[in-house]
Amino acid sequence: MKIYSMSLLGLAVVVLITSGCVNGHRGYGAAKEIIIDTKGVDMNDYYDDLGDCEHYAQHVDVGAETAEGAVEGAVLGGVLGAVLGNSKTAERSAGAGAVLGGVKGNKRARYEQERIVRRCLSGRGYKVLN
Repeated sequence: MKIYSMSLLGLAVVVLITSGCVNGHRGYGAAKEIIIDTKGVDMNDYYDDLGDCEHYAQHVDVGAETAEGAVEGAVLGGVLGAVLGNSKTAERSAGAGAVLGGVKGNKRARYEQERIVRRCLSGRGYKVLN
């Protein structure tokens, strides 16, 4: 039982560390800078629009997506470990699955945020280049 609670503690630490990636570049989690064609663009208006679009992107809950991915990964890893080995294998597989699942969930949420910003800017008439 003690080993099980230590595994849960380790999982919680991994989820917290991974979800700490939420506050990435520009505050909404997207890792890349949006590049637009600036010809004929009033940059003050652009930055206002960019701020609005980033606000929309913040509606994607990166922390929740990261935690959900970690839980899914832990369950899948635990099941595979139990099928392929014993309880120790299941614990190690659950831990590895939690890390991989958390990273995948975080990446998926960040991609969605970036996509929202790009689509929002395109919808406002900007030519997004990347």
